[in-house]
Amino acid sequence: MTSVLQVISAADRWTLNDGTVHPSGYWAEEVAVPHRIFTEAGWDITIATPGGRAPTLDRLSLGLAGGTPGKRRAVEAYLEEIKDALDHPVALDSVDADDFDLVFYPGGHGPMEDLAYDATSGALLADRLASGRPLALLCHAPAAILAATGPDGASPFAGRRMTGLSNREELLNRFARKAPWLLEDRLKEAGVEYSKGLIPLRPHIVVDGGLYTGQNPQSSEKLAERLVADITAASSGAGR
Repeated sequence: MTSVLQVISAADRWTLNDGTVHPSGYWAEEVAVPHRIFTEAGWDITIATPGGRAPTLDRLSLGLAGGTPGKRRAVEAYLEEIKDALDHPVALDSVDADDFDLVFYPGGHGPMEDLAYDATSGALLADRLASGRPLALLCHAPAAILAATGPDGASPFAGRRMTGLSNREELLNRFARKAPWLLEDRLKEAGVEYSKGLIPLRPHIVVDGGLYTGQNPQSSEKLAERLVADITAASSGAGR
């Protein structure tokens, strides 16, 4: 059975540059939709967070910013179905990413607060990238690569093709004008070959070898479906 390590931020806030705190956490669609698609594919999913703390849902992601009412209801219902797994994640420092066929990081502003500085996550990401095995990061989750360093001190993701939430999309949030930094800027500073879709808030994914990234919440379904298709195909080919 294909196994997935889903790494979710444990942060419940995003600290802005004036010291104020914006309540945050994970983005509902980015956790629920890929989890559902992976589950429907028959995959086994382990949820991990820093410290094994239960992740916090960003309530904004079930409001108008979360899409149509029908979509939000479906996402909320699915999160309720997997509530026990979300409430009892394993500690990130207790897992071996080599045991999993896919490592998947969903976003929300949470990763800007914790995973961007988490040494355990950074080491996991550096090792996973070097292995060439499937690694996927969605929306704000590429912030986690900022904690990864290579032997020379540079980012191991430098020169890799990636996407993530764009500055234009981030600044649609009024509070984001107080952001200490913007993801697109930091990815470029790390040497990433960043790209984004022509139209904001539309699905856009980038695949560079075993590295998969999605630009925004709207990319959740497309990214998960691409991962299922590619990993299933690779498994079928290996079995022949």
